[in-house]
Amino acid sequence: MIRYKISMLAIVLTGLVTASCFNDLNTEPLNKRVSTSSSVFKDPASYKEFLAKLYGSLTLTGQRGKYGQPEIPNSDEGETSFMRMYWSAQEIPTDECMGAWANTGVIELRSANWSEQNPYNQLLYQRIFINIAYCNEYIREVSSRVDGLATDVKNDVQLYLLEARFLRALYYYYAMDLWGNVPFATEDDAIGAFLPKRILRADLFTYIEGELKAIESQMAAPGSNEYARADQAAAWMLLARLYLNAKVYTGTERNTDCITYCNKITSSNAFSLHTNYDELFLADNDRLRNEIILPIAEDGAATQNYGGVTFIIHAAVGTDAAMNPAPFGIGGGWAGNRFRNSFVQKFTDITGNTDTRANFFTTDRTAEITSENEFTQGYACTKYKNVTSTGAPGHDADKIFVDTDFPLFRLPEVYLMYAEAVKRGGQGGDIATAVNYINALRVRAYGDTSGNITAGDLDLSFILDERARELYWEAHRRTDLIRYDLFAGNTYLWDWKGGAKAGKSVDAHFNLFPIPATDLAINTNLKQNDGY
Repeated sequence: MIRYKISMLAIVLTGLVTASCFNDLNTEPLNKRVSTSSSVFKDPASYKEFLAKLYGSLTLTGQRGKYGQPEIPNSDEGETSFMRMYWSAQEIPTDECMGAWANTGVIELRSANWSEQNPYNQLLYQRIFINIAYCNEYIREVSSRVDGLATDVKNDVQLYLLEARFLRALYYYYAMDLWGNVPFATEDDAIGAFLPKRILRADLFTYIEGELKAIESQMAAPGSNEYARADQAAAWMLLARLYLNAKVYTGTERNTDCITYCNKITSSNAFSLHTNYDELFLADNDRLRNEIILPIAEDGAATQNYGGVTFIIHAAVGTDAAMNPAPFGIGGGWAGNRFRNSFVQKFTDITGNTDTRANFFTTDRTAEITSENEFTQGYACTKYKNVTSTGAPGHDADKIFVDTDFPLFRLPEVYLMYAEAVKRGGQGGDIATAVNYINALRVRAYGDTSGNITAGDLDLSFILDERARELYWEAHRRTDLIRYDLFAGNTYLWDWKGGAKAGKSVDAHFNLFPIPATDLAINTNLKQNDGY
């Protein structure tokens, strides 16, 4: 496993990445105590240490653990964590989550009524493009050196390069999904200050697809790489997601391709469902790589930051006497996020039996929310905990930072993508297999076959609700609702959609976030998304 607690050693990329201001890293320093790529990469171990930085940037915020040397200036360094901001963008505006905090970022997110000045949007944008810059710099520097390495080192480093390209494709996927047409730069762009050109969403789709297809066959076999490192199955997973959402991104359905890549994952026989749903979200879920295809690794001692799963767990726990933080493995809650009632109602499903995935805390709480800022209105979420399957606490003695890894890609998502792509007319799959996949999830959830469905029950609406029941609070929901054309408009109203208690229509331009005003002022190649 790559440990994310590392130093940058030499290359510290600072400033707004959209300006792409990089100095020539090959220049030898006059001060011999200063390291650059020309000296750092003389140590073969540095290639992996820098790769760890690329993975660590999925959750970490700076160069010194929980605080200090932040990569993005902000009053709350935790808000510069990719995982924290991306999770917030994907969950808080939807029917799955209701933010209780009364700051501008949360208020605008929960009502799906944000502007180009929204601070959460700006922080997420900066984090994604800084992470892309890290990947570009790694690919540029390592590619120029790999042929000169000893054979045993070279083989490893070539694999590292493939993983760096995968991570860059992943970050660009998120940028495409969130903002559409965005700035674009690769390792081929010249070093120095320049303004990246704008790439159209459909063209970025083609680039991401091409990158993943170029590297997939050379990556580590499914399930064979170190824990928390990408392999072929991760590339296939991202391609399947890409194709499932292709109509949103390009205007053209690619459901057959989605099925093709789902089949690659399942036919690899490298993955299987874990028997216990709740254990997938505990502090020792790193042992469950049979189901978790790619996690974002967390460690309460080694990856201390106020983002990632530390944020997800703390923000889900209240400060009231009824909600004891001890069972969650933390010292105290932040009273930040709870369920909307519309989501709670999805567990009253067609069978009438008990779905154990409903991890609700209901003591001294109401399902209905009449006050947006009152955390005890709305059921709390007990899905994620910082305790192991045996009840042991996480590594952090202060019970602040957590060991629970975030399941970025899980096998059930493959099953659900397959079923949806089949129902949307994709070829290469069949309804019987789709029903079997869904029922495998429901047997685990119900403990027996009492929750099973038939082919007649399997329609697109059911699949969307089943995605909610299986994947809630795993940062899927906004993208799912947009794919179903339900995020905007008034076809589907949930409580407090648009800032109204009964829910109200949201304009379609909110299907995309705005390009932050700060970046528009810097980069004249960019254009604001319609409606802002």
